[in-house]
Amino acid sequence: MVMTGEGVSYGTQIHDIAQLDPDGTAIYFIPLEGDDRLVSWRELDEVSTSLAHVLQHRGVKVDDIVAVSLKNSPEHLISCFAIWKVGAVPVPMRWDLPEWERSRVLATMEPVLVIDDPESDLFVEAASASTEPLADVTPPRGWGVCSSGSTGTPKVVMIKTPGLYFLGSPSNLVVETYGPLPQPQRFLVPAPLYHTNGFTATKNLMAGDAIVLLEKFNAAQILDVIERYRVTGFIAATPMLQRLVQVPGIEERDLSSLDWVQQGASPLPIWLGKKWCELVGPEKFYLSYGASEMHGLVTCRGDEWLEHLGTLGRGFTETELRIIDNEGNVLGAGEVGGIYMRTPTGPAGTYIGDNVAPMPQTDDGFVTVGDLGWLDEEGFLFMADRRVDMIVTGAANVFPAEVESALSEHPEILDVVVIGLKDPEWGRRVHAIVQPADHAMPPSTEDVIGFAKERLAPYKVPKTVEFVVSLPRSEAMKLNRAALIAERDGPDEERGPT
Repeated sequence: MVMTGEGVSYGTQIHDIAQLDPDGTAIYFIPLEGDDRLVSWRELDEVSTSLAHVLQHRGVKVDDIVAVSLKNSPEHLISCFAIWKVGAVPVPMRWDLPEWERSRVLATMEPVLVIDDPESDLFVEAASASTEPLADVTPPRGWGVCSSGSTGTPKVVMIKTPGLYFLGSPSNLVVETYGPLPQPQRFLVPAPLYHTNGFTATKNLMAGDAIVLLEKFNAAQILDVIERYRVTGFIAATPMLQRLVQVPGIEERDLSSLDWVQQGASPLPIWLGKKWCELVGPEKFYLSYGASEMHGLVTCRGDEWLEHLGTLGRGFTETELRIIDNEGNVLGAGEVGGIYMRTPTGPAGTYIGDNVAPMPQTDDGFVTVGDLGWLDEEGFLFMADRRVDMIVTGAANVFPAEVESALSEHPEILDVVVIGLKDPEWGRRVHAIVQPADHAMPPSTEDVIGFAKERLAPYKVPKTVEFVVSLPRSEAMKLNRAALIAERDGPDEERGPT
């Protein structure tokens, strides 16, 4: 749905779409079990308005923070739009956190209310509350993102730009830089809504695009859903893309409805990027690299990526890139250092809380979140790893992402994470934790090490291998490396608490 004009509040935009297409489907909700649930634009607007009346009655005011701790569901999205309609700020958070960790996150964000039960009295009251639109108000801040970083210390990134939707905004800014997309789009959401990739669904709804929302990532189910609902595009983290290509017979599935597939959130192994370029075509495959702090963005399309294998891309629109060493020196092409970005307006995100250090920043406004990489002669960025994840073994630096990328090609390995463990000889030894594709017939330790030796320099090859039933990835497919290390050799003073 293409409209033009000035910025309007998020709540007004959803209301206006509902007036134009009340009976059209806004949300196709796909549970792990049971029948799909369809939510119309009218229902999305009216139920979020009713809930907004309840929130207002409960004392929620403009710029208040409201935590949303719900599974992927229509109620999660309805809650966010209800919060926006009273001018408050939604902060999605993991619904399954242990109480100790949950209390730390809530103490950091200090919400006035937590929405954590789709059957709570909030929703019961909303069922009989008014559907009359509230007075239009623009939230002074957009939303919040919960992040524990690599150390496990809770952080909440607050997007400080106001909650305004600019009419005519593209469905996918990255993809539409290369050309317009057919409208409207039908956007698949395989990621949890508390993750930036998943929360993008709210922007797609405001663009008038229907979304296909999964309760939880399931690779085989996703392929069925793409075919059933003729999905036009989706954003996925690298582990999700890997799980999808491991579904037997994916080459025979009908992916013709896809206009684009966008990778984000972690480095992409070369073999996996090539596979997706084969599946959908390089002109439909996109890569993006950024952070919750929104300090800049790096992107490229599949055809560019194939010409610069392994790249993350170049600075998107007005994002400038620099590689800087620990002494503050700007490095040349091919030299590894900290990845710094600068945009004309600076980072859109800022940390809240008293105990979070600000992002490192140069005097002229270049900001880093701690990732390491290098630029080639044409300005394409390549990732080395996160500084905090780098393993110093002997006198050499090993980047886990590179080792994981090599091992992920092994046909008998479903998932792998590489960490550094204390070692009396090496300081830290490279240790691979492997999830076999078939638990009944896992590869041997010798096979894994031999596979690595064929692809990596000797000092990068894992010295030890551990096999597990499954890796403890979150719904966003993230791992807490610090916790994995602490479980095996105790807390690391350099990393802090887990």
